[in-house]
Amino acid sequence: MRQSRRIPITVKSKYAIVVDGETEFWYIQMLKRNEKLVSVDLKPEIPQRKKLSEQYAKVLQLSKDYDKVYWIVDFDVINKETREAQKGEKTALQELKEYVDNITKKYTNIVVVIINNPCFEYWLLLHFEATSKFYSSYSDLVKQLKKHLPDYDKSQVYYTKQNKDIYLRLSSQLPTAIANAKKLKEFDFDNPNAGVSQMHFLLENIGIKK
Repeated sequence: MRQSRRIPITVKSKYAIVVDGETEFWYIQMLKRNEKLVSVDLKPEIPQRKKLSEQYAKVLQLSKDYDKVYWIVDFDVINKETREAQKGEKTALQELKEYVDNITKKYTNIVVVIINNPCFEYWLLLHFEATSKFYSSYSDLVKQLKKHLPDYDKSQVYYTKQNKDIYLRLSSQLPTAIANAKKLKEFDFDNPNAGVSQMHFLLENIGIKK
């Protein structure tokens, strides 16, 4: 009697991505759509800006159910709140550092913190330029971005337009963006005034290596 051979079942890894900004949410929606990534979940499903403490709690909660959790953090609000903090008050920068330190100690194999400084648009800029310039605000950065994308608009219509969405539009320059991002120094909480986008960590980890 011939024995039946057992075929191993391959279980795909499940990824959760926590964002608080609309641009990241729309971009990753388009990434999922174009790359057909069924194993990637965006959390929350409807983006709404939450306190750092609430985002952190969500990340830890998701770490129990997913193989990897990516927490995408934009620094424009953190920079602004840190500058405006009262003397003696814990700043947003200090608060985030505490969370990142704890993740590094206890969740380093599950949670990946991805920093965009000052904002997500720095990642878009890296599709066109090898730069490490620090922009103190979104408005300063977007002026430079519009030299390459004159019609850039921070809107859902612009990001998700059929056959011309943001991911599809820039996909041919994705290798350039990844290469440029890798040239940048690691983010340093003691010297935060540096241009950074770590989006390549996410893309390469989920298998996007164009």
